[in-house]
Amino acid sequence: MTTLSKDDTTLIRLTLNGREVEGRASPRLLLSDFLRHELGATGTHVGCEHGVCGACTLRVDGVMARSCLMLAMQAEGAQVDTVEGLAPQPDRLSVLQAAFRRHHALQCGFCTAGILMSLDTLLRDEPDADRTRIEEVVGGHLCRCTGYAPIIDAALDAAAELRGGDHV
Repeated sequence: MTTLSKDDTTLIRLTLNGREVEGRASPRLLLSDFLRHELGATGTHVGCEHGVCGACTLRVDGVMARSCLMLAMQAEGAQVDTVEGLAPQPDRLSVLQAAFRRHHALQCGFCTAGILMSLDTLLRDEPDADRTRIEEVVGGHLCRCTGYAPIIDAALDAAAELRGGDHV
């Protein structure tokens, strides 16, 4: 069995939330760990490490991905979007984040980053998403605190606001 030395790393360059960044990664380092420990983007959480809970969900080149199932090296040259990039300005929440706040759609907050990323992607790609579609997307996430109702209400509210309609 070969042990990798500390020098056995590769330089990884990617665009993180619109900013060019780089860091070093061993061949087996997960993207979630690279983001958290090498780049300091700690909003992406790691729960199950099997891609089941959804806490590590982010976007790679515009497509949702579970960062605990992806190697850092696979993100070379990619556009990676995490929850830290959702807010349009440091002092202003996105429409979806503000709806989560209004509807108390988070409690401990551990699952929230992944859910926000999935719902943000859904509302971007399917602005007319209905309750059933939102429930399908949220169903891919494990939340032990909220019971999902406030999350779904927040997503419906954000969808209505983004379409210019009435809030829930």
